[in-house]
Amino acid sequence: MRLLLVEDHAELAEWVAKALRHAGYVLDVLERGDHAELALRTQRYDLVILDLSLPGLDGLEVLRRLRAREQGAPTPVLVLTARGSTEDRVRGLNLGADDYLPKPFDLAELEARIKALLRRSGNLAPTVRIGRLEFDTTTRLASVEGRPLALTPRELAVLEALLSRIGRPVAREALFEKVFDFDADARVEAIEIYVSRLRKKLEGSGVAINTLRGLGYLLAEAAGT
Repeated sequence: MRLLLVEDHAELAEWVAKALRHAGYVLDVLERGDHAELALRTQRYDLVILDLSLPGLDGLEVLRRLRAREQGAPTPVLVLTARGSTEDRVRGLNLGADDYLPKPFDLAELEARIKALLRRSGNLAPTVRIGRLEFDTTTRLASVEGRPLALTPRELAVLEALLSRIGRPVAREALFEKVFDFDADARVEAIEIYVSRLRKKLEGSGVAINTLRGLGYLLAEAAGT
């Protein structure tokens, strides 16, 4: 899952980013509203964590512009701000915010709200099963017949992206965007490394990652299972 955090308080942004990356999310961090506006025009995110008081462009205006140009399923937006008035909260919700968490906040609550929004937006059941693989969408833990799979954050990001489109191919470029953030010094070909590593960890699970030439990667039950 690739998230965007827009927060101009450097220490807070670092604290939140460290926790979310440790939880296995791919995260881009920006401190200006105008930079966030540009990123949201060029990159599709699974969720946006948006402060309101931002330099360059106010967070509510970033949200308004995002909703105005979106077609199809909207990007989940969690508003994270020190503005605690009912008026500001109502304005944010009316502009299309999906949730609102005032500062100060607890990291555990933030992570819980993120998981709930991602689960709701992805229309995923609490548990996804394919072959002998089981994936808990709440805890984001994968297991095979009760045996936990030890996945790195990038391997987890690959698995989540493929699980969200079971039976349908995911283009290599789309998968790359889910796995690498802005700061990653990597080329799209690097995704093949993580797909290969994940394939090895899925051996014996009854699940295969098939390469479809020109289309990308397809997660499906392995033949003969």
